[in-house]
Amino acid sequence: MFRVGKADRAAPDSAATPVWKLEDAKARFSEVVRLAEQGVPQRVSVRGREAVVILSAQAYARLAPAARGSLAALFGEGPFTRLDDFDAAQLRERVPERNPVVFEQP
Repeated sequence: MFRVGKADRAAPDSAATPVWKLEDAKARFSEVVRLAEQGVPQRVSVRGREAVVILSAQAYARLAPAARGSLAALFGEGPFTRLDDFDAAQLRERVPERNPVVFEQP
């Protein structure tokens, strides 16, 4: 694990940002969070592969789309709102069966 000096406010090059091993990030989580809050994204690897990036809340808010509306508004914009134009009579019309099965009554 590399130690990061003073955080650079500019977007750091991802190749220059050190990668924490998961066990080191867990042991020094306060430091990982502090560095992320200073504007330096913290990359964490699991079994030698990069797994996650820890960002400050401010950086995340810039990247993530803002939540809009409510769940009711989401359903109001969904595909089922167009069912008012649906003609249910078309579903009720059945093609007659050619040879219906006749069951004998005992």
